[in-house]
This record gives sequence, C-alpha cells and structure tokens, in this order.
Amino acid sequence: MQIHRRHRAIRRSVIGLVAASAAVTAIAVQARASTSATTAVASTTSGVLPRAKTILPSAVKVDLHDEYVRLPLHKGDFKGQTVWYVLTEASDQGAAEDLGLNYAPKLANASIGCATCVQDVTLSGGKDNVFGEATVHFAGIPDFGPTRVLTAGPTGFPPAKVAAGAVGDAKYSPFIRIAGSQTVYNAPIVAVGNGPFDVEHHTNTADRVLAVHPAAKNTKPAEFHGASVDLLLVRGFDSGKPILYISTDASDEAAAVLERSTYVPALNATAFAGGDDFLGSVRERIFPFVNGQTGANNPQAQGLAHLILDGHAAEDASLKNTALLEALRAGGDALNVQGDFPTLTENNRRSAYSPLWEAQFIEWTPKAIKEGLDTRQTDEFKILKLAAERPDLLTGPGGSTFGSAKALIDCPVIGYLATEPDEDQIQPAPGSQVDFPGAYFQG
Repeated sequence: MQIHRRHRAIRRSVIGLVAASAAVTAIAVQARASTSATTAVASTTSGVLPRAKTILPSAVKVDLHDEYVRLPLHKGDFKGQTVWYVLTEASDQGAAEDLGLNYAPKLANASIGCATCVQDVTLSGGKDNVFGEATVHFAGIPDFGPTRVLTAGPTGFPPAKVAAGAVGDAKYSPFIRIAGSQTVYNAPIVAVGNGPFDVEHHTNTADRVLAVHPAAKNTKPAEFHGASVDLLLVRGFDSGKPILYISTDASDEAAAVLERSTYVPALNATAFAGGDDFLGSVRERIFPFVNGQTGANNPQAQGLAHLILDGHAAEDASLKNTALLEALRAGGDALNVQGDFPTLTENNRRSAYSPLWEAQFIEWTPKAIKEGLDTRQTDEFKILKLAAERPDLLTGPGGSTFGSAKALIDCPVIGYLATEPDEDQIQPAPGSQVDFPGAYFQG
C-alpha cells in the first residue's frame, strides 16, 4: 500500500487577530466559492468509484448509486457464537500493507490508561487449514437486537428521543490486539450468527449493513473468494474536497444513533480527551455543525439538523429504502469536516491519521445566520479560524466555548470523489504545533 504524506494541525493559537468584518466577509466569499466548486462532485450519484480514488486498498467496490462500500467479511467467534467483522486499519505498517488496510500508527496508543479500550483476543487455525484465515476469538460483542430510535426535535437537532440500535457489552471494543502481538487492528463486528441476515431492520447486523455476501463455493485450486459485506457510506469533506468514509462505532448514544453505529461507551476512556497530534493520543478531530442550513436542494445545507430533516435519518437503512439512498446521494448527510486524510502532502503529518475521531460540535450564532454567513464549510483550518477570531459567529452548542464534546466516532476513510485532498485551504496559525520552523523561541 502506498503510504501518503499528510498534513495536520492542532487547535489554533489566537495570534494577531484581524479586524473583524472584512476578514469574515472574505471567509464567507471563499466558502461560497469552495462550495460551488464541490457541490456537484459531493452529490455524484452513479457509477463505481475508480480504484485510484479508493484509499482503503482492500475495498472490493465503492458503489456511488447505492451508497455502499463492499469490504471483505471475516468470520470470528465469541464463546461459540459466530460473529462477522471487517478490518480497516492496523497500527503496524507491514500488517497494513499485507492486509490492504489503512496504516494508523496512533492506534497503538488506544490502550494507554484504558485496558478495556482494546480487546485482547486469541487466534486459532483449522485442523487442516492450508493458507486459510485463522479464527479470531473475541472477548466482547455488540448486541444488534435493540430497535434504533431517532425522533426529530422541533428544529431537527437536538433530537427529541434517541435509542441506539446496537450496543457493545462491557468487554467490546472495535480495536483488537492478538495475544502475543503489539499490533492493534480496527476490527468492528458488523453481524452475528450464521444467517439469514436481517439487512432491513438490522436485528442481527449493524445499522449500516446493506447486504451480506457468503463465500463462494466450489472454487478452483488456488482460488479464494471470501465473504463480503456492503456498508452504507458517509459523505463529508477534508481540505475543501469531498470524501467518503464509514462509521462503525461511537462512544455517545446520540452520536451512535445519528451515525448508525454501535454504541461503545468504553471508547470514552481512550487517550486522551482533547488530544490530537500530541504524544500518546489515539484521536483525531471531526467537525459536525449542529445548526447549519437545511433543505434537500440547498447547496449550502450541512449539519446534524440537515441530516435529520433532509437525510431520512430516522429510517432504517436498506437497499429497499431508495428514498434514503437518493437523499444521501444528493448531499443529505451531515457533511462533517474531517481534520486529517491519508493523501495530505506534508511528511511530518503522514502518520497522524487515526479512524477514531473526536467530535468538535459547532453552532452558528443568530448573528451569523442573520447575516448569511452560515455557509457550508469544507476545511478544518477555515473552521478553526472562524472559531478563534469570531466567537460572535461560531460557538459550541448552546453558545458554549468551541471545543471538544468528548464524543468519539470510529470512522475509517474509504476514498475521495474528485481530486485528492492534498493541502489545507489556508495555513495554520504561526506558532501552532505543526508550524515547526520558528515554532520555538530561539533566544
């Protein structure tokens, strides 16, 4: 697997604040220009994503019409019960390359201060196994039995009622480490049992499972056609470019419901709250807007209210729910902005990627809405600039100080729709952690 160079930044220092209105007007104009350039590709509605735009090498297929990625499906065991899981990341580069996974060295930090944040699993091979896959014996498991509930609030978000459709037990984490090894894998369980699999109401599958394909039978010698699963995609942005990812687990129940993910409270204890590119952190940042513009045909629409009101978020996801798939194709996702991506270019950030994203929830103020500045955002540093320089326009939920909401979401990246995200649209503040030249007092 090609290891891409990357670019990342921590929360910006408020250095040299600019005069207010002129700067904000310029940012709003840039946002409108950026949006007009990305709206069409963000709503690409047909075809298969080219391999050159697929970041996760093991992805079998990315279908842009039915909004899914097809991934290899691996058979495991939990106390004699069959479970099915996917692999998306590894903390070791060799393992990632060999298995066709995203390389995420920060996953090695997942158990710092939290032994239960990584499952210690065991491995066994079949008696007559010849170059086949060993069985992973899991320590914990999700319960896919609960009914997912999402009732819209008066303005969509916050919702009036939520209940997770999948809940991990006390020992479950999507992050696993095989006994005797130091490598940490992202291996979320997406189905249990031996079928048939419920891909409409998800009583034994994760809420993003659209189809389960069994392994092929009667293959020829030296052929291997294993099982696979189709998982509903998520559309978002990074560095001004539209991207694709999936969502498998979340540490907060409301986030799990909105993300159609498994609720895994144990992830809250991962190292460390507010961490990003710091020593010992397993986390990255993602930026959901709680009250962006809404409207199914609005090119400026974005955020959790938009997802609930325009993205059929309360309904079960299935290939039969064509209205939901059509809404998501047309941009009905929350369109969150990620803070890192495997194709960003700077060498010093190449190993910063992690699938575990810490949400930085954002709210436009009444002033921003009145002045029409609540436009679709697509770049992390532009968001951080607004948060630092204009708290009268952009805050945390309810007018709180902008920052982490301590909600974590497991979101492995899959690919990008147009050109690859390579550079942030604006530079980070001088003296910020990524600004290594001149970042320290020379004396």
